[in-house]
Amino acid sequence: MTIRCLTAAAAFALIAAPAAAETVGDRLKAELPGLMEIYRDLHANPELSFQEVRSAAIMAKAARAAGFEVTEKVGQTGVVAVLRNGPGPVVLLRADMDGLPIVEQTGLPFASKRRGVSTAGVESGIMHGCGHDTHMTAWIATARLLAARKAEWSGTLVMVAQPAEELGLGARAMLADGLYSRFPKPDFALAFHDTSDLPSGVIGATPGYALANVDSVDVTFHGLGGHGSQPHKTKDPIVLAAAFVNRVQTVISRENDPQDPAVITVGSFHAGAKHNIISDKAELQLTVRSYSDATRARLLAGIRRVAEGEAAVAGLPASLKPDVTVREPYTRSTFNTPDFTRSMLDFLKGHFGSERVQITPPSMGGEDFGEFGRADAPRIQSLIFWVGGYPADAIAKAKAEGGAAPGIHSPFFAPEAGKVIATAAEALTLSAMQLMPRTQ
Repeated sequence: MTIRCLTAAAAFALIAAPAAAETVGDRLKAELPGLMEIYRDLHANPELSFQEVRSAAIMAKAARAAGFEVTEKVGQTGVVAVLRNGPGPVVLLRADMDGLPIVEQTGLPFASKRRGVSTAGVESGIMHGCGHDTHMTAWIATARLLAARKAEWSGTLVMVAQPAEELGLGARAMLADGLYSRFPKPDFALAFHDTSDLPSGVIGATPGYALANVDSVDVTFHGLGGHGSQPHKTKDPIVLAAAFVNRVQTVISRENDPQDPAVITVGSFHAGAKHNIISDKAELQLTVRSYSDATRARLLAGIRRVAEGEAAVAGLPASLKPDVTVREPYTRSTFNTPDFTRSMLDFLKGHFGSERVQITPPSMGGEDFGEFGRADAPRIQSLIFWVGGYPADAIAKAKAEGGAAPGIHSPFFAPEAGKVIATAAEALTLSAMQLMPRTQ
């Protein structure tokens, strides 16, 4: 009998025996020095989105060595490793591979010195400033552990090494390249992400909406330029755009339900070239965050309405209506299946203890892992969880000083990688075994 034939309560009551759980931890301790060598190599050699050729080769080689059927170049640079181990559910475990266009400033002896050119054509340093190096290393550790313990579980394991998470495009690329038609379609999808918001080795997850829709919006205001000494002969787009920057926040503060989180941030404002010239154009770039599709639609409509309204108030003719462009595709929100998430958290508490497993608030960050569950919701149950990576006293000290420990996308981000990798690999391994119990 497989887990699909059990009730939810019965399925998640099948907690692994303490001896088996301890053995997973002991094996990880023994393998951690070698895993840290892999981590340091990946950290020192990051690759930008859709350029993860070296990283993908390392992942593929490790999975093949563990006994998986491996397919490369899925969704450009993605890797899919399949281990068929008798009847039972299909469990997908995903790790993302891409680095960020950041010049690393951690001071680590194995800090990245790599440089590259992004898809936007910008040359820069490259850094694993989002911890994908810990994700990849934990993925390799999990693949090895589950392959070595095949006698203790039954089902099909699909390990996915995903490109281009930072662009929000990698999961869609793999799905479009036949992830669910060329390979077994999962019943459960799991992933983790490291964080500086939780102490090292602490696991957190959010039932329901966990991460946000992420929209990038370009707004261009047109005006009538002229001499800075004669503003009355112009229609100043800078004044118009400045009014918009303030007014657009009322879409959040006066139109959105305060219990429905949303964010509109103007991240870029470019206009003019000289002190005494009134420009004829102002260009703004916005990031917009939401959870539900309905809230997203309302925010985007509000941005357009406020932009056009400010232009009208400024007396601009219809021919100079602002351009509002919503970039596609956007990163869609990540939704953790609520009952499944709570059940898995209860299971992990039974192993790690309640002090190391907690429910965390949702984040306005973006993650394209949600695409793996959206592709066949609600049949596919999915969960992404957090693993803390900074000492508790360092987090407390930073808060006491009015700040925070360096977080993801910071050039100073340097988590306690060994604790992240060990905790995540243990959690993923035990969770997969829990979902694919050997019942005969």
